[in-house]
Formats: sequence, structure tokens, C-alpha cells
Amino acid sequence: MDDIRKLQLAVLKRLLIVDIVLIIITVIVSDEPLPFIYGLIFGSAISGLNFMELASTLKRAVQMPSARAQSFTTRKYFMRYIVSAVVIYISIVAPYINILGTILGMTIIKLVIFATNLFNDKHYYKKIFKRKEDESSGH
Repeated sequence: MDDIRKLQLAVLKRLLIVDIVLIIITVIVSDEPLPFIYGLIFGSAISGLNFMELASTLKRAVQMPSARAQSFTTRKYFMRYIVSAVVIYISIVAPYINILGTILGMTIIKLVIFATNLFNDKHYYKKIFKRKEDESSGH
């Protein structure tokens, strides 16, 4: 399995874990949790699919000539936005889907990706927390 696929699966697993935690919290806190849970699952599913589509788009685009790759990625970019707009619209008009749950579901993957990259580079944090005395004694 290539590194891109491993990263995709890791992000999607973390997305699922965050969703499960939020579903448990919602069930405990809310009197009527189902609309929020439906929205969360709906938004997370679409954001996960958009994430996988983005990886596929980029993988294909790097093999194309520059001009063709640019138009291809632009088309795919707008398609992902249209899909997101349709998902939000459906969430607004469907009484059994909570819009806030949908929007949260659509943004969780961005937070998961950010956190994954933030905590991935251990050497970066070692440099940040390295004491000034350690730097001056090494020279």
C-alpha cells in the first residue's frame, strides 16, 4: 500500500473516531440527538469522500501536462464545492438533518488533518522546546 493511501486511511480512521466520540457526547447531552447525529454522519461522509476525491485528483494531475492539469484540478475543485453546497442545501431543507451537525461533520476532517500534521513532526517540537543553553553549549 502506498504512502498516500496509508495517510488517507489514517485520516479517515481518525475522522471516524472523532465522529463516534461526538455521537456519544450528543446522545448523553441532547434530548433529541438523532437529527444532529444524522447531520454529523452526512457531513463527515461527504467530507471524507471529498478528501479521497482530492487525493485522486492530485494523483492524476501530476501526470498531466501543466495546462491540462490546471484546468482538470480547477474543474474538480468546483465540483467539490458544488457537492458541498448541495449537501448544505439538503441539510437545510430536510427536517430530520441538523444543519449544525452537517457543517460540523464537514469541518471535522480539516481539524483531523491539521492535528495529524501538527503532531506528526516530533523533531520540530524538540527544536521548539530545546533550551537556549543547550544551543549555546553546542557551538
